Amino acid sequence: MLSSLNSHEEEDDRDHLPPHHHHHPNPSPGFVTQTGHIRDLLITCADLISRGNLAAARHAVSLISASASPCGDAIDRLANVFSRALSIRVSRLALVAASAAPASPPPDPDALGSAYLLLNQVTPFIRFCHLTANQAILEAVDGRRSVHILDFDTAQGVQWPPLLQAIAERWANPASRPSIRITGTGSDLDMLHRTGERLKSFAQTLGLRFQFFPLLLPSTGILSSSSSSSAAITGVSSTGSSGFINLSAFQLHPGETLAVNCVLFLHKLLRPDDVGDGWRELRPFLRSLRAMNPAVVTVAEREASHNSPPFLHRFTEALDHYAAMFESLEATLPASSQERLTVEQVWFGREVTDVVAGEGEERRERHERFDRWERAMWSAGFSNLPLSPFALSQAKLLLRIHYPLEGYQLQMMKDSLFLGWRGRPLFSVSSWRP
Repeated sequence: MLSSLNSHEEEDDRDHLPPHHHHHPNPSPGFVTQTGHIRDLLITCADLISRGNLAAARHAVSLISASASPCGDAIDRLANVFSRALSIRVSRLALVAASAAPASPPPDPDALGSAYLLLNQVTPFIRFCHLTANQAILEAVDGRRSVHILDFDTAQGVQWPPLLQAIAERWANPASRPSIRITGTGSDLDMLHRTGERLKSFAQTLGLRFQFFPLLLPSTGILSSSSSSSAAITGVSSTGSSGFINLSAFQLHPGETLAVNCVLFLHKLLRPDDVGDGWRELRPFLRSLRAMNPAVVTVAEREASHNSPPFLHRFTEALDHYAAMFESLEATLPASSQERLTVEQVWFGREVTDVVAGEGEERRERHERFDRWERAMWSAGFSNLPLSPFALSQAKLLLRIHYPLEGYQLQMMKDSLFLGWRGRPLFSVSSWRP
């Protein structure tokens, strides 16, 4: 929690060393050989698919699947998830070739919700994003009497209890505490209502003046800034017949200070036909945010390049990114961990299948690296709001207390914070202002 970290600022010299100076146990030569062999097999299979040789690809996938296990070591489990995704891609391509419509059954929302909560518990990545974004918000609204947080993709709202507690402890006198209003967005109205009720109950125990408003987004995640409506949000907003959210519907109460939270959200606005920096949905969305004059916009994203149109490039990028994720989980949790199995098979399995097997509008996980988000924010008229040294100290303490492994690495670059595993950045958090 933010508040529990405020009194600890000890430094560790190793956090300031470049990645090649960190000491890590050397993997055995056998493990390195096995990892390289499995990686080569998977890439060969992806190459066969990209060349249209589905028969050979199907045979290669069957060989990999037969030897991969969801309960083996990190490379076994990685091969299991990626071979399953490759198999789905081959099946879909075969159906397309036969002029049949490939079926894409929707994921179980309850299973995904449970897997997300486990991901938040057993890995530092989501907590790091939330903790760092919360600190940026806390500093940006310091001294303001009324705060409105516009939160995109709220889900279970696990980001906000630590911030509410930090506010309650920072202003011990209840009369001096700011009022907090959160507009939480998502595509599941029932979940938003449940999240709002939990946050209201928690805020009551802290003695905070708190309100929560759900705002339903289209399930596609497509947003628009065009609207003739200027009505204030008083409950649930509809998307209208076009299927687009009208950002002008967001209205501040007099005297409110706005903070916009985009944690693992912006990549969902990228479209299949976006080329280079010509992002037709993202650009107007960011310009609309700028017109609202927020005190801060927090952005957290995967440090990965999964939006490349060429399939083989996208596959290789995803394979290396998730290899680091699986290795970090293996170092964190015991081999028999059911929690790890659920996170890898359900949550990461869904992501990998989306990146590997999805195409066109059906693909949602369009991750980009920080430099692309940086250019997008600049072009929309935002400037970087440097994260504070205290944000870095908090992130270090989070790792030191809950994930004390040498493999995790923090780095401050371009006034933004990156968390990675053994020299590979995996997540970035940055903050911005108009």
